Amino acid sequence: MATKAHVNMIFARFMAIYGHKFKSCFETENEIRLAKREWALSLEGYSEPLLVAAVNHCKETLAWMPTVSEFLAILRGLEGDLGLPDPVTAYHEACFKAADPSAHSWSHAAVYWAGKEVGWFRLRSEEAIQTQPLFVYSYEQLCQRVRRGESLELPVIQAIEDQQDNSTALFILQFAEQHAISEDYLYYLTKPKGSLIRERLRAQSQAKLDEQGLKVQLPSDTSLID
Repeated sequence: MATKAHVNMIFARFMAIYGHKFKSCFETENEIRLAKREWALSLEGYSEPLLVAAVNHCKETLAWMPTVSEFLAILRGLEGDLGLPDPVTAYHEACFKAADPSAHSWSHAAVYWAGKEVGWFRLRSEEAIQTQPLFVYSYEQLCQRVRRGESLELPVIQAIEDQQDNSTALFILQFAEQHAISEDYLYYLTKPKGSLIRERLRAQSQAKLDEQGLKVQLPSDTSLID
């Protein structure tokens, strides 16, 4: 977890690396104190080895001291070794696999647990404007635990066959292969049948296919056989 000592280390190294360029970023000692406080809050949850690696990356690639947002971006890039996808990618994965989470091979356990906390049905049925902020908050909390060295494990789930979900997944695979399109165009089929979000996503996918000149008519609820 980032501490005051970690931030002091980072700023001391930046001073040594960037010299007068570092000093030109701050006009007074009070500005430096305020900056250190903000950096400490922003870097909470990151381990010392990862912070050191990020400073080394700055030394090799940046001519000027990075802003805190740029430093966070570097940390997230280096974090790939931990297997954590970025929040947006994680959210999309959770939504796409919310129909049958126990059958999915998750990119990281943190994605699964964040999805479970928000609720699989909510991820399937509600708009992103409602569920994405909740998911990202939960996911970031889990990421901090991973950064501190905690190992998150997926639960051992006793598989319960859901014929409807299995049939939907099989239909998506077959339809996508038959028409040579991405499965992403059929993501709307994972949403509850008859819901407004399902119809809206279908319309968006159909519009994208039409724009590309692909002569594919996506199935509607009325064309599907229960």
